[in-house]
Amino acid sequence: MRVLKLEIDGKAVEVEAEKGKTILEAAKSIGIDIPTLCYHPALEPFGACRLCSVEIEKRGRKKIVTACNYPVEDGLAVNTKSPEIIEIRKMLLELLLARCPEEGKIQRLAHEHGVVKPRFKLEDERCILCGLCTRVCEELVGVSAINVINRGVERAIGTPYMELSDDCIGCGSCALVCPTEAIKREKNIYPTTAEDTRAIEDRFLEGERDAELGVYTDLIAGKSSLDGQDGGIVSSLLISGIKNNLFDAALVVHRKDGYGYKAEAVVVEDVAGIRRAQGTKYLRVPMMSKLEEALKAGKRRIAVVGTPCEVRAVRKIQQQRDLEREFPGVEITLLGLFCFESFDYEGLKERTKREFGVDLDKADKTQITKGKYIVTVDGEDYSCDVRAFEDVVSEGCPYCDDFVSRLADISIGSVGSTDGYSTVIVRSEVGKKLLDATEFVQAEVTKKEIVKLVRFKKKRADKNFAVIMDGLAT
Repeated sequence: MRVLKLEIDGKAVEVEAEKGKTILEAAKSIGIDIPTLCYHPALEPFGACRLCSVEIEKRGRKKIVTACNYPVEDGLAVNTKSPEIIEIRKMLLELLLARCPEEGKIQRLAHEHGVVKPRFKLEDERCILCGLCTRVCEELVGVSAINVINRGVERAIGTPYMELSDDCIGCGSCALVCPTEAIKREKNIYPTTAEDTRAIEDRFLEGERDAELGVYTDLIAGKSSLDGQDGGIVSSLLISGIKNNLFDAALVVHRKDGYGYKAEAVVVEDVAGIRRAQGTKYLRVPMMSKLEEALKAGKRRIAVVGTPCEVRAVRKIQQQRDLEREFPGVEITLLGLFCFESFDYEGLKERTKREFGVDLDKADKTQITKGKYIVTVDGEDYSCDVRAFEDVVSEGCPYCDDFVSRLADISIGSVGSTDGYSTVIVRSEVGKKLLDATEFVQAEVTKKEIVKLVRFKKKRADKNFAVIMDGLAT
């Protein structure tokens, strides 16, 4: 293996060529700190902030490069603290301090470099356009919910046209890597931190705080008189809510006309619409834009049925925006579904065909229970281990640590109950009122079965987040 020899600030460094180390990594290996704002070891280097600029010399010629993405070379001489480099960094920090005068990290870096008061006009920005949030969302989480938009002085971070994101899963990865407070203040995406979760629970929920199940007052199994998946509890709750004037409309998911198994979010206002949405669709469906449309169309008392990521998104919208001022009289009831993961439609369709020789678009029903994926076509059940579908899981699901929709008013799922029943977790007065208005047969729940999947999903998410956290610690 070839070893490269170079010099950094007068110190000799040897680097194995096959590792492809950058100057930034080589400097760190010998204890030389080079400041940076846009670097994370788990992401492709970007060179956006330019703070890691260094001076290199090879074959008697000098030039300025960014240390985070410039590879080490044999015989290279690097100067990280030359007068020219110090002036470049001071100018960059002066510009950043003028752009984001209230940001603590910028203030600290500026102070360390002797920049106290910028000569430029002060702005009121938080984002330094480092790109860390967009890159972690694309490269690690795989969702690409946010990106850089516009050009020049209008350049910004957000969703296209700055509309509500239908893709953000609220995992909080972008908030973890953001060097400022900018991403936490965004209102069109929903990064949810541990502090956010606690604040949402305190504001909207009530009951005992359980380590695995979250805040709740009651845990039961229920079965309604409706024909439906796992006792038809979700449909019964919605129908009861409409009939008892607890809400006027419901945002649900049903199969899209003419598209087989493909699903879409719709706002329904009657029992017929609710019945049409019966049955679980294991697909991620855009919902936040539909909620916004419904509110703008005059709907005010709305029930939303969603998976944990969708529940998080709605709660973040409630937390970040003054909905009562925007839409006077707004009342949102959240019915959260148990969810381990969702699937890509095309991938699920292809894999179902390969495994069973049947067309997913002609399925009467799909279900995941006790580790089995079950599809019913023309009254006949086909099943296999759900792990056979791991490679068609929706991007982002491995970063979600919530199995039981912890932030909903009432959570529903099949795990923990006997066949034909649904587990119901009541989390707020709103959820209790809805359940009390609904007729059903009650049974016992095996809590340990739910806890097992809660822990498994959280362990998977923690493992993926460890890559991000390890990078922040370096």
